[in-house]
Order: sequence, then C-alpha cells, then structure tokens
Amino acid sequence: MIKSNILALDASTEALSIVLHYQGKTFHHFEECPQQHSQKILPLIDELLGKAGCKLKDLDVIGFGQGPGSFTGVRISVAIAQGLAYSTNLPLVGVSTLAVMAQQAFEQFGANDVYSSIDARMGEIYFAQYHAKDGLMTLKGEERVFKPELLDATLIDTNIDAAAVGTGFKSYPDALTPFNNVTIQPEITLPDAHYMLALVEAQYLAGKGVKASDAQPKYVRDTVTWKKLPGRE
Repeated sequence: MIKSNILALDASTEALSIVLHYQGKTFHHFEECPQQHSQKILPLIDELLGKAGCKLKDLDVIGFGQGPGSFTGVRISVAIAQGLAYSTNLPLVGVSTLAVMAQQAFEQFGANDVYSSIDARMGEIYFAQYHAKDGLMTLKGEERVFKPELLDATLIDTNIDAAAVGTGFKSYPDALTPFNNVTIQPEITLPDAHYMLALVEAQYLAGKGVKASDAQPKYVRDTVTWKKLPGRE
C-alpha cells in the first residue's frame, strides 16, 4: 500500500501518463497522444491536483519516466519534473520506462519474471529483464539497445516462464518465436505512470530522491547514427 503523497509523470513514449496519489486516494490519466505531450502535460497535472484538492507543496516526492524512449519525450519528462521540483523544493525520483511496464505485468498479472522492450526505431529495440523482489521489479543485467534479430539464449533464460511486454515485442513478435517459455502480454505496450508509484515510493523512502538539478535522463542509446559531414567530428 502506498503511503507517500506522490506525483508521477511520463512522456517518454507515444503515451502521456500522470498519476497523483494523495492521502490514500489515486488520480490517474493515461492517453496516447503523439507529439502533444508538451501542450497537455501541465494542464493535466493541474486537473489532477484540483481533483485531489491539494497543491504541489503538499506532496512528498515527484517521480518521472527517465527513459528510454523518444529523445524528445524523455527530455519533456525530465524538464517538467525539474520545473515542478524547482518550484517546490521536492525531491525527484527517476524510473526506467522499461521497469514501469515490468511492474505493471507484476501488479496486473502476477508475472515474477518479465522481459520489457520498447521500439527504439531505426530497426532496434530497447530491452531489459526484470525479476520481482519484495513486490518490486528489479533489473537483471543491464538495459540495452540492439536489433531484435540479435535476441538469443544469452539474453533470454529458457529455464523460467516469463512475460514479455512493450512495443518492441509488438513491432517484432518474431524475435520471441524460439522461446516457448516467454508469453507476450499484448495488454501492456507502453509505460503507464500509475505503475511508477511503488517504484518511486521505494526509492524515496530509501533516501534516493535527488534535487532538481541532479535529475538525469536515461537514453540508453547515447548516440544516433548519422553521416558525418566533411571536416566534422
């Protein structure tokens, strides 16, 4: 049960999601609205605060989706969270979008082992493996980006039954064909901030919140391939 007063938001993919948990009640918004996040996010936050009858300064912590996702979307998530935190001096907790989807699979379907993937465009996917521990999805190995055809037994444990979530497997379902122990959960394709609450609270209570100036995005793909112009580095 969530006890902290939390605002969490994510704009890093096609989905825009915001959740406010205040005095035991949860207020939530989720929609797919590509390229409209920056226009919609602040009015929606105000709307949820109004429904809850509270102000930002009444909260304990702000959570945000730190990526991976679209570069623009990740920047929006971080920038909005930073702006809100600067105005209130609240701590920030960044949460992986891949972890959010894994947490949803655990909370909705009881999946203890989850492969989470987001379509990274350019013929690649963001990918990570998570395992449930004390009700929270924890990362096994590292988050990475690669071409889906490179998914093999070094990345998929064939000895455990697992769920697969996210647009990466929606776009490239054949990548999992060799692995009969992994079942795609088609209901979960994009991160939803509602499932950030437990992850944000755990980090906050552990004293791992950061001040606004220290909030960081997590692109996973640090560079974009492009053709260099003559004389350019």
